[in-house]
Amino acid sequence: MVLFTPLVFTLPAWAAGKDTIAVIYPDIGAPYREIFEKIIEGIEDKVGTQVANYPVRDDTDIAELKASLLRQNIKVVIALGRQGMKTATALNKGIKVVVGGVLTVPENEARGLPVISLTPDPALLFARMKALMPSVKRVFVVYDPGYNGWLLEFAKVAARAQGLELVAYEAHDLRSAVHFYQEIFSGADGHSDVLWLPQDPTTVEDSSILPLVLQESWNQGIAVFSSNFSHVRRGVLFSLYPDNMALGKSLAGLAQGILISGDYGKHDMMPLHDVQSAVNLRTAKHLGLNPSRQQRFDMTFPE
Repeated sequence: MVLFTPLVFTLPAWAAGKDTIAVIYPDIGAPYREIFEKIIEGIEDKVGTQVANYPVRDDTDIAELKASLLRQNIKVVIALGRQGMKTATALNKGIKVVVGGVLTVPENEARGLPVISLTPDPALLFARMKALMPSVKRVFVVYDPGYNGWLLEFAKVAARAQGLELVAYEAHDLRSAVHFYQEIFSGADGHSDVLWLPQDPTTVEDSSILPLVLQESWNQGIAVFSSNFSHVRRGVLFSLYPDNMALGKSLAGLAQGILISGDYGKHDMMPLHDVQSAVNLRTAKHLGLNPSRQQRFDMTFPE
C-alpha cells in the first residue's frame, strides 16, 4: 500500500486509461492514521491492486485535487472520516462518492450518498446479547434522536425480528438522560432486561453517565452492552467494534458496484456489519454468565 504526501497526486501505471477508484482520508497522526491505512489495505485487497489515495486537510486545494482525479479518469472516490467526506463532496459531480469511517452523518450532509457507519448493526448486538443471555426479553436504550434517530430505525426492525421488546427513551440533554437511566434501573429485571449504550455524546457521556450506569448495573445485576469498544475495559459486558480490513473490502464492493451500474443503488446511512467482538469476563462472571468458546470473542478483558 502506497501512501502519497498531501497534494502530490500521482497516477499509478496500472490505472492509466481505466475507470478507477481513489481514496481520500484525513491527514492525521496515530492512532487514527493506522486505522485508515488498514481500511485502505482492505480496499486494495478487494480491488486486487493498489489504489490512488490522498491524505487531505482543511487547507487542501480542492481545485487541484479535482483536476488530478479527472486526469486519472477517477469515477468513484471512497471518502474516509469527516474530513475525507467534506473534501469528497466538494468535488466534481461526475465523481461519485462512497463514505466510511464515520459514526454518523447529518441527513443534509449525506445527500443520499452510501455511508457505512462505524456503529455496529443493532441486529448483531442483539443477537450476541441473546446468545449470552437467552432469557432476555427487553432492551432499554436512551438516545438523542438528532444523533442516533437513523440507528433506532434499524434497532426497531432488529428487535422485532428477534422477538425482543425495544424500550427507547429520547433524551435531548444530559439531565433528561440521567432521569431516564434512573427510571430504567428502578424497574429493570436482571433476568429479562438489558441496557444498550449506543455511541451517543448526549446520552452516553463518559465522565458522568457511564460511571452511573456501570455502578447501577453492577449493584442490580443488569447486563449492559455497548456500541463503544472502550466501554468493555471499563466494565460493560460486551461490545462489537469495526474490523477495519473487512470494512475496507465492503467499501470497495460498494465502489465497484457503482462502477458497474453507474448509479448509487443502496445509499444513505448503513450500520456496520464488519465487526469484531470484545467481552468483559469479570462482568460476565458477576452476572452469572459463561461466554463459551463457540461465541468466539476476539478480545477479552481484563487482559
